[in-house]
Amino acid sequence: MPSPAGQSTTASVDRRGFLKTSLGASAGVLAAPAFATWLAAADAKAATGPAAFVDDYKSNVLTNQTPETNAVVRILGGMSQVWKTGDAWDTGRVLDREVLRANMRYCARITTSRTEAQAKEAFLYDRQHQSYAMIGGLGPLAGLYRSGAKAVTSITSAPDGTPAGKINDAVPADAPAGSALGAGSYDSDLGTVAKLVDTVRGPFASGNPAKFTFQYPRPWRMNEDSEVVDTGTKDALGYPVYDSDVIVAPQLLRQRSETPQEDGGFPSGHTNAFHLAGLAYAYAVPERFQELVTRAFELSHTRIMSGMHSTVDVIGGRIMATALTAATLADPANAELKAAARAQALAYFTEKTGTTPDTLYAYAHSDADDAYADREANARAVRARSTYVLPRRGRKEPLTVPKGAEVLLETRLPYLSAAQRREVLRTTALPSGYVLLDGFEQWGRLNLFAAADGYGAFDTDVTVTLDAAAGGFHAADSWRNDIEGDGGLTKRGTGTLRLTGHNRYHGGTVVEDGTLVAASPGALGQGDVRVTGGTLRADEVLRVRGSYVQEGESTLELLLRRNHGPALTVSRRVLLGRGSVLSLRLDAERPPVAGTTVPVLSAPSLRGRFDRVELDSTTLRAVPVHTAEGLSVRLVKR
Repeated sequence: MPSPAGQSTTASVDRRGFLKTSLGASAGVLAAPAFATWLAAADAKAATGPAAFVDDYKSNVLTNQTPETNAVVRILGGMSQVWKTGDAWDTGRVLDREVLRANMRYCARITTSRTEAQAKEAFLYDRQHQSYAMIGGLGPLAGLYRSGAKAVTSITSAPDGTPAGKINDAVPADAPAGSALGAGSYDSDLGTVAKLVDTVRGPFASGNPAKFTFQYPRPWRMNEDSEVVDTGTKDALGYPVYDSDVIVAPQLLRQRSETPQEDGGFPSGHTNAFHLAGLAYAYAVPERFQELVTRAFELSHTRIMSGMHSTVDVIGGRIMATALTAATLADPANAELKAAARAQALAYFTEKTGTTPDTLYAYAHSDADDAYADREANARAVRARSTYVLPRRGRKEPLTVPKGAEVLLETRLPYLSAAQRREVLRTTALPSGYVLLDGFEQWGRLNLFAAADGYGAFDTDVTVTLDAAAGGFHAADSWRNDIEGDGGLTKRGTGTLRLTGHNRYHGGTVVEDGTLVAASPGALGQGDVRVTGGTLRADEVLRVRGSYVQEGESTLELLLRRNHGPALTVSRRVLLGRGSVLSLRLDAERPPVAGTTVPVLSAPSLRGRFDRVELDSTTLRAVPVHTAEGLSVRLVKR
């Protein structure tokens, strides 16, 4: 069938017996020899290949338990390279000892060093409805969401030890009328958002078909080599004792299943649910996109901390949730629902907070005690938990972004086209070579946290248009990644784009309209810079590695600091045309004083002059001083 880029999709079996599909230049391993039925049919399907996940996601039902019949089993095919499913739940065989031994050792280490507080936290998120647990990622908006959606839970604390029986979430008896578990009630101010979350977590989103397919046991039933060894004894609760170094949290001992043949570990169902709910909330409330992604990773990590799941289980749950969310959001049947949910969330939160679409983002990040306030810490946690113990092997391979994946960024980067959002996903993706991430279509390689920060590379020239009148991210956004590549950037539209990375793109930068903010010394990459309209603003001392040209009705806005070098250093020539304006701001912490001459612009060659030099001061004015090294200003009292 046609690929997302209009290419034909082909399939073949490589020399190791794995089915591989090719989308253009990239290829991903789909299945292992364990899937005999699938491989037998591979040659017959080679001419067309399997359907794209987003077109086949409704095949994920219990009656379909092969990669040929089930799209989820297909995208999780990387697991079949490390684990061969047996005839029974306890007869599977290790194919990749390095990966699965590291997997079990990690689980043993983390559960044996777990604190009591961590055990209680693991219980809380094991028993609490996953959609409710994810609300915490909304930060300052979380309380407003719970009240607006009438979302409640009965699991608010953990027992000190092992409870007497199984515990399940329920609507508390004293909850307000109409309250509901999970994402909340459809009959509420945020009912459409709640419905979107439930739709993403709908009838085709279960991990059970894949659990039955792979039959990889829970970690507490396995030893270091992923072998199930029943000691023949039972613990004080009547459960069989296995030869395992993984210790289940005491609070969860009675929550374990007593039927191991129906209780596989891979993929983690809780992890799947956390990420499904998190990405649905992120679509409706993109102002908290990265924080919701981080929380999904954090809550998923408690599955390992609890002893109930292993690292490969959690990775599998995330992969399937990413694909399932994209498929549900891309489904035309849900187009009206997702748009209504976004509109409802925006209207509700701006009303309740007294903000506008332009100021809601700031409010959503205004709490200093927000558990996810540290963006860099969030990024580190997400990156580490994307691969856990998996070693990286093989050559660097490009990613062909899975069909439909761009919908995941539809509200976070609304000013980009679908093709541009696909390019963002491609250029921010995790590297190839991680066995579970390199399955069919490579959904596991998508790094949504990084993608929310814009492009990772300009491999071709990029033109971006932001519209201040449209509000929200249309009006202003920040790209925080370190951008590389041979292409360049052209900024259009009345909105504001902020570049914060240490960028290394070579194709140059053009500002035609609106405002482009250089928030780091290397924000503008390695090429020439041309300003023909709008404003180029530097929030830091700025370096232009090529030439700098300014012409037309345009403004260069620079920051002046006391006892500092030039605000702008240009490696090659500077050409200033008619209509160009220089606007200077005094640094709030180290402002230069009257009577001093402050270097502004340094370059080997400067031709032309600014039509006007402005200074944001009521007591000082700036007098231009042209020198052989460029331009300085002398500050004099008005």
